[in-house]
Amino acid sequence: MVTINQIKQLRQETGVSIVECKKALAEAKGDLVMAKEILKKWGRDFASKRAQKEVKEGIVESYIHQGKRIGVMIELHCETDFVASCDEFKKLAHELCLQIAAISPEETPLLSQSWIRDETKTVKDLVDEYVAKIGENIVVKRFVRYEI
Repeated sequence: MVTINQIKQLRQETGVSIVECKKALAEAKGDLVMAKEILKKWGRDFASKRAQKEVKEGIVESYIHQGKRIGVMIELHCETDFVASCDEFKKLAHELCLQIAAISPEETPLLSQSWIRDETKTVKDLVDEYVAKIGENIVVKRFVRYEI
């Protein structure tokens, strides 16, 4: 049996909806680790289905590193202006800026890089997680990294 505390914990750790957390925990028979893996798989499946959706909206995010010797700008697109203005989407844009500042994408393509905050994930995995959370296709259109 799945408890409300397990659902809350999984929701807090993943940011996925309560309903999806409950379904994943039920399928995993209460095992939190397995439920996270199930949610990841569902997220990847969902992201692949959304990949064909047109992305007409988005934001430009920037980041200047301490010391002002590295700067990044990214153009991140989504399907609707509603999502473009939501905090989760802005958070992803900022995380991608930090990634670009930390590891120059000229050396390794951005989406195939290991994410700086969790080496077990790629940047594509991170974007796919946000696609699953937000429910829209997300595309990195372009970015630039300046370094003195």
